[in-house]
Amino acid sequence: MVKIRIKPEEYLRFKKERKKIAKIPTEGQFVAVIRVRGTVNIRRDLALTLKMLRLNRPNHAVVVSLTKEIKGMLLKVNNLIAWGEIDLETFIKLLKERGRVIGNKRLTDEEVVKRTEGKFKTIEDLAKAIWSRKIHLRDVAWLKPVFRLRPPKGGYRGTVKKSFFVGGSVGYWGDRIKILLNHML
Repeated sequence: MVKIRIKPEEYLRFKKERKKIAKIPTEGQFVAVIRVRGTVNIRRDLALTLKMLRLNRPNHAVVVSLTKEIKGMLLKVNNLIAWGEIDLETFIKLLKERGRVIGNKRLTDEEVVKRTEGKFKTIEDLAKAIWSRKIHLRDVAWLKPVFRLRPPKGGYRGTVKKSFFVGGSVGYWGDRIKILLNHML
């Protein structure tokens, strides 16, 4: 196994940022989780955690509501994923460009009307209902929960072996995850 050397000042900055991660509110926020690294030579428990998050391949993303349990899972696989809070506009853009329904068809306004029997007219209406918690994402059984993204234009930021706070691509991005998502759409 290769050990990564970190300069002392980078390590101190990383420790400060790690404390900020622990202070994230645990209820109510939606976070986007993107798998950055593969499964070669990772521990079985990490692979199982990624499977529970439904992140089976690199460049796959999911949107989950942040709870205490999900936060623990994200911190466990922090060296394999990039994650952070998203806003409604990014969620709508993700659904429009990369949303799929069962049968691997694109998510369109016509599909939304057909699958919801006219309850929602557009993708925006569906996204706003999910965002305001009128319906849960898991209750929309016809919508695939995983978004298959492209590798980012221009490559990942730095290396995929270092934390975001040290100049790499993995770990907690905060609200800057929108930048990475826009490069991958």
